Amino acid sequence: MQIIYHGHSAVQLTTGDKSLIIDPFISGNGQAVTKPEDIKVNAVLLTHAHQDHILDAAPIAKGNAAPVVANFELAAYMSWKGVQTIPMNIGGTVNLGFAQAKMVPAIHTSGIIDEEKQTITYGGLASGFIIRSEGLTILHAGDTALFSDMKLIGDQEVIDVAFIPIGDQFTMGPEEALQAAEWYRAKLIIPIHYNTFEPIRQDAESFVQALEARGLNGKVLAPGDKLDITKQA
Repeated sequence: MQIIYHGHSAVQLTTGDKSLIIDPFISGNGQAVTKPEDIKVNAVLLTHAHQDHILDAAPIAKGNAAPVVANFELAAYMSWKGVQTIPMNIGGTVNLGFAQAKMVPAIHTSGIIDEEKQTITYGGLASGFIIRSEGLTILHAGDTALFSDMKLIGDQEVIDVAFIPIGDQFTMGPEEALQAAEWYRAKLIIPIHYNTFEPIRQDAESFVQALEARGLNGKVLAPGDKLDITKQA
C-alpha cells in the first residue's frame, strides 16, 4: 500500500491500481503540492462537513466518476452537488471492493457554512475511518478531541498506521494526541491537521520525538510525501 499525504487532513491510500482519498482539501491549502484535477481515485471519503475537509470532494469525485462515502446527512448534501454517494453512519462498514471502510466516532462539530447567505447546514456527526486493505489496518481519526473510546478502538483493532490531529484549538493538541497514540497503539503514528493556518501551528518533529520517548513510532510527512507500507509477519 502506498500512502500519499496531501497536507492538512487529506490522505490518499493506493493499493494496486485502486485508490481512495480522505478529506480532500487541496485547492484551498497553500501548502499542497498537488492539483485536485491530478488526483486519480476510486472513492472519496469524508469525515465531516467542514470546508477544510470537503472543499475538493465533489470536483475529484466527478472527475473520477468515484462515489463520495460520508455520513447520511453529508452524503445527501453531496448528492445535491451531482455526485454519486455511498451513505453510511458511525459503527457501519462499507465494502469498496479493494478496501473496507468502517466509520468510527470522533468528537467534533460538523456543518457547512455559507458566509454570503449567513446559513449553516447540518452535516451529521463527525467521524473517523478505519480502512482495511491488503491485510493492513489504517486509522484516520478525523478532527477530534481526546476521548476514552480511543482506547476501546485500540483494544479492538491492530492498527498499522494511525493519522492523528495535533493542531489544537479546533482539535486535540500535541499533549492529548500523545495520549490518543498510546490508546490506539498503532505501529506507526503520523500527525495531521497542523500548520495549515496560523492558529494550528505546531512542531510535528517535536511531537514525533515525544512519541519515541514513550516507545511509540512516529513519522512526519510533508505535503506530497509518499510512504510505502507492507504487512509485517
